[in-house]
This record gives sequence, structure tokens and C-alpha cells, in this order.
Amino acid sequence: MPPNVHQNTASVPPTAQFRYYDFVMAAFVTVLLCSNLIGASKAAEITLPMLGTVTFGAGVLFFPISYIFGDVLTEVYGYGRDRRVIWAGFAALLFAALMSAVVLALKPSSDPFNAGYQQHLEAVFGNTPRIVAGSVIAFWCGSFVNSYVMARMKVAMEGRALWMRTIGSTLCGELVDSSLFYVIAFGGIWPNHQLLAVVVAQYLLKTSWEIVMTPVTYRVVAFLKRHEGMDFYDRATDFNPFKLKP
Repeated sequence: MPPNVHQNTASVPPTAQFRYYDFVMAAFVTVLLCSNLIGASKAAEITLPMLGTVTFGAGVLFFPISYIFGDVLTEVYGYGRDRRVIWAGFAALLFAALMSAVVLALKPSSDPFNAGYQQHLEAVFGNTPRIVAGSVIAFWCGSFVNSYVMARMKVAMEGRALWMRTIGSTLCGELVDSSLFYVIAFGGIWPNHQLLAVVVAQYLLKTSWEIVMTPVTYRVVAFLKRHEGMDFYDRATDFNPFKLKP
């Protein structure tokens, strides 16, 4: 049964009536937190054609999945409902940063195990305020750019060429995300040429994920549209990022 096309009308069901929206939100926040906490401090290397050996943060392998979820949410449920998910992820990142700071600030027990464990915790979770600020701000800005471009392109293209819209929106969102993060976190610390090289490498790796995962994105979008009966067009949407109402 084909999905209904909703264009900001009163017939759109509330979020609570969707069967899978909450699951997609939970998956989005999980990927976001894990990619920022697990492997984010590890530098890995990969050899790429023409670029040679590239050093990158290990978390970058999974963080782009959050953009895929963002594309799916905007495509199926619309910008307004993706906006709520972005704010949920933003709040989760802030809480994780606060919790990390508090746990690290607590004095460890004097036994040898906890003394050594404190050092490991600091190595993994002891990000500087600039890195934390860069991560949170870059995510917020990049995600909203991604969702906005995705929504606008869908209306302009009348829902055609999903692959072009997912890749195009990710190119814009990831550009903002990668640029902001590294400038905020490492601007004035790393040489400008090194900063630019890392931004370019991270950008290429992140956007390549979107291209590779395009067939999966198509399947997920088709599944959700079919089972939710929803195919939202943001023709009259208020794109103010500070509103929470869909």
C-alpha cells in the first residue's frame, strides 16, 4: 500500500502514533553517543589512492551513520520531526560530556587498581573543553544543515532522485560539521596546512559512507514509508531550529 503524501496538514498523525519513529530516534542517539565516546580518541591510519596514508579518528567510521538516520527521518517524517531528534542527540551529548567531567573530577580510591583506572579513564574520556565544544556545536550545526537541505531538495525535486538528495544534503552537512569541529578544537594549535589536510580527509571519509550506504538508505526509507503510511513534504514548514513542535 503506497504511503500518503503529507504536506504540513492537520491530517498528519502525531509522533506518538508512528510505529517506528521512536526506534529510529533511539538508534540515532545510540550511534551518536557511541561514535563520540568509543574510538573518538584513537587515531587510526588508512592508505587511500592519490592521498597516500591518512590519519583519522576511529569514531569517524560510525559517526556518518547518524547523518544517514537524519536523511531517513527528514525524508519520511519531515524536517520538524528530525529537528526533535537532533535536539535529543544534542542533549545526550551534553549529558555525556557533563557526566564524563564529573566522573573524572571525583577523587579515585587510593588502591592501585583505581589509581591506574583513573588514568585510563582520563586517556579515553578526558577531552579538553575545546574538543567537547567543537563536537557539540559541529554536530548541532551540521545536522540542521543536512536536514534543511534534504527537506528543501525534496520539495524542489518533487520527491525524485532520493540518492541525489541524500548525498547532496550530506555533502553540505558534513562540510559544516568537519570544518567547525576542527577549527574550534584545534585552530591555532595545529598548523593551518595540517588542519586543512585533516578536514579534507575526514570530509571525504564521511561523505563516502553516504555513497556506499545509499542502497541501504533506499531500503530503510521504502520500509518506513510503507509501514508508517508517511511521505512528508516540507512545503510550509517553519525551519526555525529552536522550535520543538513538529
